[in-house]
Amino acid sequence: MRIGVYPGTFDPITLGHMDIIRRGAKLVDRLVIGVTTNITKSPMFDDDERIAMVQAEVASIEGDIRVVGFNSLLMDFAEREGANMIVRGLRAVADFEYEYQMAGMNQQLNDRIETVFLMADVGLQPIASRLVKEIAIFGGDIQKFVTPSVRDAVVARIAERGLLQGER
Repeated sequence: MRIGVYPGTFDPITLGHMDIIRRGAKLVDRLVIGVTTNITKSPMFDDDERIAMVQAEVASIEGDIRVVGFNSLLMDFAEREGANMIVRGLRAVADFEYEYQMAGMNQQLNDRIETVFLMADVGLQPIASRLVKEIAIFGGDIQKFVTPSVRDAVVARIAERGLLQGER
């Protein structure tokens, strides 16, 4: 069985992530979406909220897709899931340089698991969760970047935490 792991913080999940998930699910028998916390980022949503958000967003995608939280080395998580492939999305050259380095380090940790890169759809390449949150915090419209339910969750979280900035 071909099992792929698509890891990320998904804070929040974007249309770019959804594109990679749809396409990645076609390459494997099972796609495990690994939701993790990156210690260098300050998440807007906690682990359980992000897992639930991703589960809701991928529910309609065909294929064997599991959403699992993890807090360990990616290669340890992938090994536990029985994966033979890590799926990563690329938006630009800057992504490639970072991802290339990560793939090399991961190969040193476990050379039985390959990293496969998928180029983001051209129309979705500029989307980044960090930028989506920044646009929303300054009152901008994020509907081009996320689904309506994710947009509502982001707007609600900003209001709940009093994060709205700029002129009101």
